[in-house]
Amino acid sequence: MPRPRTVPNKINTLLVGGGGREHALAWRLARSPRMGRLWVSHPDNPGLASLGAAVDVPIDAKAPFRIQRFCDTHDIGLVVIGPEGPLAAGLADALRTPARAVFGPDRAGARLEADKAWAKSLMRAAAIPTAEGRAFTDPAAARAYVESRPDPVVIKAAGLAKGKGVAVPDTPAEAIEAIDRIMVQRVFGDAGDTVVIEERLSGPEVSVLALVDGRTIYVLEPCQDHKRLLEGGAGPNTGGMGAYCPAPILDRDTMDRVERDILVPVVDALRRDGVDYRGVLYAGLMLTHGGPKVLEFNVRFGDPECQPLMARFKGDLAETLWRAASGSLDGASIDWDRRTACCVVLASRGYPDAPETGHEITGIEEAEAMGDVIVFHAGTKRDKDGRLVTAGGRVLSVTALAGTLAEARELANGACELIRFEGKHWRRDIGAHALPAPSRA
Repeated sequence: MPRPRTVPNKINTLLVGGGGREHALAWRLARSPRMGRLWVSHPDNPGLASLGAAVDVPIDAKAPFRIQRFCDTHDIGLVVIGPEGPLAAGLADALRTPARAVFGPDRAGARLEADKAWAKSLMRAAAIPTAEGRAFTDPAAARAYVESRPDPVVIKAAGLAKGKGVAVPDTPAEAIEAIDRIMVQRVFGDAGDTVVIEERLSGPEVSVLALVDGRTIYVLEPCQDHKRLLEGGAGPNTGGMGAYCPAPILDRDTMDRVERDILVPVVDALRRDGVDYRGVLYAGLMLTHGGPKVLEFNVRFGDPECQPLMARFKGDLAETLWRAASGSLDGASIDWDRRTACCVVLASRGYPDAPETGHEITGIEEAEAMGDVIVFHAGTKRDKDGRLVTAGGRVLSVTALAGTLAEARELANGACELIRFEGKHWRRDIGAHALPAPSRA
């Protein structure tokens, strides 16, 4: 499909999604010189409501007529789709036209995240380094496979599970319990129709994200996410408890290797399958003794990696995303704040299984008054009395910029102390493992 090649002077933009990632994108988009009018799909998020106008029609990939008409009526030139769910449902397919750019892959490209079994097959065919693994649709066969293996494994729901469908069991009994939870108890619904059972790799994890316009790849600054709920990497997996950027664990040579051996081959493999991939390509990697290997691919900005990335991004984000969506990424001008950004997630008591909601939140203004602190809203809303209250498991993404990682961590944790709501929980050790031992306190 042909795409416009000349960047509009002003780009009316529709942002789809309502979490901390989308607040960070809206915050940076609102600062873009080429931004026209910004429309947001989730005005219940107070952070988004403060930056954009509310869309007054449903956004449904299965019944797209009203949102298509909305985009036509309001001259939307760019649609930015934040979450994986609408991408997997085909929203990009429904809204992309010769005159309207959509940042986010079509349904076929979104399979890279929505179907881990298919993604594993694609990686194998493209010789992309990844853990050995097998897919199962029968729980009994999956249990038998686990019992036959002498080494620890990782169990993954093959479908979309909001970042929570991965179990890292220590014993065969725990692995079988994970299989039963996913495939029999159906805790992730249809995402558990298939499980992927992989060998367990060892090494530090890192996230490398790239903008892709179908052919051109622009690799963003590397991040490190912290998935476990508790300090020291303990507790259950979550959608992410914090991240920092840049991650010094990835040197230039390793970044070049990631681009050459992982990012370029997967984009080429998608093109061979007829997929014109436009959007973010997220590679979750483990740095093993044999080099970087892929743990997973995602088809959208990571949350909370997006928050420190947007805090450090310098340039016109509206133009950059339009160029990626329009096939002209090679003309983008991107630079980075040289400071380090550290994002710490404030979560509700009970997260990730049964988060409490409805508790009043105070202290955000005090936190942001510290300077170089941005508080992104994730699970918040206004109650009937206008009070800001918790409305989800991950409530706020407290992001700080400073000259060093140690200073950024200290600033972010200090800001977290100032924000108050009942049951507040956060990890104070985000980024600590990247510091010399005397600086970890």
